[in-house]
Amino acid sequence: MVMRVGVGLASGMELEKMVEKLISAERIPLDKMEQDRTKLEWKRDAFRKINTKLSELDNLIRNEMKYSTTYNSKIVSSSLEDAVTATATTATSNGTYQVRVDQLASSAINVSKNPIDIDPTQPLTAGEVIAFSTVNKEGKEEKYTYTIQAGDTLNTVMEKISKDDNNVRMFYDEASKKVIMETTRTGNFNENGSEIIFADTSFLATTLKMDMANEKGGNNAKFEYNNSGIIMESKTNSYTINGINLQFKNTTNGKNASLTIDNDVEAAYEKIKNFVDKYNEVVEAFNSPQFERIYRDYQPLTDKQKEEMSDKQIELWEERAKSGLLRGEPVITNGLYSLRQSWYQKVETGGEYTSLTQLGISTSPNYLDGGKLIIEDPDKLKDALRDNPEEVRKLFYNREEGESRGLINRLEDSVNRTMQQIGDKAGKATTLSLDSYTLGKQMKELDERIEAYENRIERVEKRYWAQFTAMEKAISQMNQQSMMLLSQFGGGM
Repeated sequence: MVMRVGVGLASGMELEKMVEKLISAERIPLDKMEQDRTKLEWKRDAFRKINTKLSELDNLIRNEMKYSTTYNSKIVSSSLEDAVTATATTATSNGTYQVRVDQLASSAINVSKNPIDIDPTQPLTAGEVIAFSTVNKEGKEEKYTYTIQAGDTLNTVMEKISKDDNNVRMFYDEASKKVIMETTRTGNFNENGSEIIFADTSFLATTLKMDMANEKGGNNAKFEYNNSGIIMESKTNSYTINGINLQFKNTTNGKNASLTIDNDVEAAYEKIKNFVDKYNEVVEAFNSPQFERIYRDYQPLTDKQKEEMSDKQIELWEERAKSGLLRGEPVITNGLYSLRQSWYQKVETGGEYTSLTQLGISTSPNYLDGGKLIIEDPDKLKDALRDNPEEVRKLFYNREEGESRGLINRLEDSVNRTMQQIGDKAGKATTLSLDSYTLGKQMKELDERIEAYENRIERVEKRYWAQFTAMEKAISQMNQQSMMLLSQFGGGM
C-alpha cells in the first residue's frame, strides 16, 4: 500500500498539491465527458417537456374535441327554476316545452305509533326475529329476515338493517322514543299496499309499535308534458322525455313551467378557444427553442466549479448553458411542420364549412409565431356554432380517412407520430432502461467511457504517489548518507 504524506519529510515539497495539480490536468478530458453527459440529460429532459405538452393536447382532443357536446351543447332555461329544471342532449330540438308538476316522488316512512319501552343501547333477547318485505322493480315481494344475536342491541340491529341492500333504513329518535323506518328510494313500488310490509305479530309491530296502516309517502311523481292532457308518472323526481332530462324540485301549483332549449354557443366557443390556447402552447414549446441563442462558452458546471459559486450564479449560468439545446433538432422542426400541415388542407364535409377560415380562425401571419392559431372573428365562429353546430363538428371531427378526415383527427395523427418520434429519441419519464431510446444509448456509452477514464486516473494517481514516495525514500537515504559522511569527516579532524 502506497503511503501518502502531504508534505515530503525529506524533500520539503508539498506533494499533495503537486499530485492534485497533476491529476487536475489528467481530469480535463473526464470533465469534458461529464459535461457532455449532463448536456445529454438536459436535452432528454427538454424533449420530454415537449412531449408532456403534446400529451396534454392529446388528452384535450380525446376528452373534449371528439364529442358532439363540444360543438352542439344545449342550454335550458326554466320559468320556474325552483320547481322544474332540465338538461338536454345534442339531439334535442331547440324550442319551448311546457311541464306542469302535480306531485313529487317521495319515500315511504313509518313511525312507531307509541313510545317504546326499550333502551336502544342494551342487549335484546337473542333469537328474536325481525322480518319485513319490500317490492322490487318487477313488482315482486322480497323478504328480509334478521335474527337477533347474543349481545345485539336495538341500535346495532338497526344499523345492520340500514347497511343491508334492502331498500330501507332505520333509526331511533331519543326525543319521541320511537323508531323511524323509511325507504331509501322514492316512488310507489307496491300498488296494492305498503312499501314496507310486515305481519301484525312481527317484532316490528309488537315490540317497536309499528303499524303498516300508519305508513306515509311512497308516491310517484306526477306531471303533464306539453299540455298533452296525459298525466305521466315517475318513481323518481327525474324523467327523460324527447331528449330532455327533467328534474322536479317542487310542484308548480297548477301552472306550467316553460323550458326553453337553445344551443349553448358560449360554452361551445369557450371549449374551442381553450383548445386553440392549448395548441398554441404546444407550438410555442416547439418553436421557441429554435430562436434560442447558443452560448458555447457556457458549459455545464463541474462539482468543483459549483462549490465556488452561489445558487443564483449557478442558476444564471445553467440558464445560458441550456439555451439552444434543441435548436435545429430535426424531430422538433419536422414535428412542428407536421402540426401546422394539419390545418391547411380542406375537409370534404359535404356541408358548408370545409376550412378553418370559414369559422373566423386562421394561422398567424407572423412567421416567428410558428403557425399559431388565431380566432380573428369570434362572432363568425359563434354564428356558425349557433346556426350549424353539426357542420362545425364535421369540420373538426370525422374519423373517415382521406379528404373527409376531420381537422382534429389529422392533428391527432400528427401528435401521435411526433410523440412516438420524441419517445424514440428521449424515452418517457417512466423509462428506466437507457438502451430503449437514442439519447439513453449515448448516455450509457459515455457512462462506460467515464468509468474507464476514472479507473485510469486512479491508476495514474497511484503511480504519481508511488513515484513521489520512491523519491522521498531516495532523498531520505541520500540525506542519511550525507550525514554519515559528514559525521566521519568531522570525527577525523
